[in-house]
Amino acid sequence: MSYLIKESNGYRYIDEGQGEVLLLLHGLFGALSNWDGVINYFKKDYRIIIPMLPIYEMSPREAGLEALVTFTEGFVASQELKDMTLIGNSLGGHIAILYTLTHPEQVRRLVLTGSSGLFENGMGGSYPKRGSYEYISERVAYTFYDPKVATKELIDEVFETTSSIPKCMSIVGIAKSAQRNNVAKELHKIEAPTLLVWGLNDTITPPHVGHEFNRLISNSELYFIDKCCHAPMMEHPERFNELLDRFLVKHAIAELA
Repeated sequence: MSYLIKESNGYRYIDEGQGEVLLLLHGLFGALSNWDGVINYFKKDYRIIIPMLPIYEMSPREAGLEALVTFTEGFVASQELKDMTLIGNSLGGHIAILYTLTHPEQVRRLVLTGSSGLFENGMGGSYPKRGSYEYISERVAYTFYDPKVATKELIDEVFETTSSIPKCMSIVGIAKSAQRNNVAKELHKIEAPTLLVWGLNDTITPPHVGHEFNRLISNSELYFIDKCCHAPMMEHPERFNELLDRFLVKHAIAELA
C-alpha cells in the first residue's frame, strides 16, 4: 500500500492518523513499506510517523549510528513531537535505544523488535556483494522464516541499493558502527515501559538477544513469535499488532503522566 510522503524542513516522512504519536524507525535494509501492517491497524487511533532515514544519502565518511541519531533528533525537533512511543526494528531499534538514553523525557514507551545493540549477525554473516542478484536474493530471504515473504519487489529494491558503490560503502560503515556501539552497560538507565517482540527463529538477532534485552531493561516485557525471523511486523503482522495494542493500552500515557 502506498502512502503520501510528506516533505518538510529537508525531511521526508509518512504521517498518518491522529492522536498519540507512534514514531517508527526502519532497519538498515528496511523501507517504509515494512510498517504497512502497523499503519493500517493503528492509524485510526494513533498518529503514525515514519521518517525516511538517510541511510543511503550519507557520505561513507559520516555513515554511522551517531549521524542517524542526530538525524532523528533533528526530525523530532522539526515536527515538535513529544510523549512519543518509539518503535524500532533491527538498526531502527538501536537508534531508538540511543535516542531514548539521550532524551528520556521525550519517550513514554519503547518498542524493540529484532533490535541490534547487543549482538547481530549482519546480513547473515557478511556484507553485501555488489552486482550479485543471487546473493542478494539469498540474503533477503535469510531475513524471513518463510522465504516467500522476500518478494521479487523487495529483492529488487535491495539489489538496486547495493548496486551502488557509495551506498554499499555507507551500508558497511553503518553496520560496523552498529557492531561497535554495544549498549549493554547503558540499558539499565531506560525507565520507559519497554515491549520486546522477537522472532523465535531470528537468525540475525537470535532469541538469546531478546532475553538479554529483557534482563537488562528492568521495565520490559518479552514475547516471542514462532515461525518468525527478523521482522515480526512483516511476517506476522496480526500477532505483532495484537501485542503492541495490548502494550499501548496497558501503559496508557494518561496513567504514565
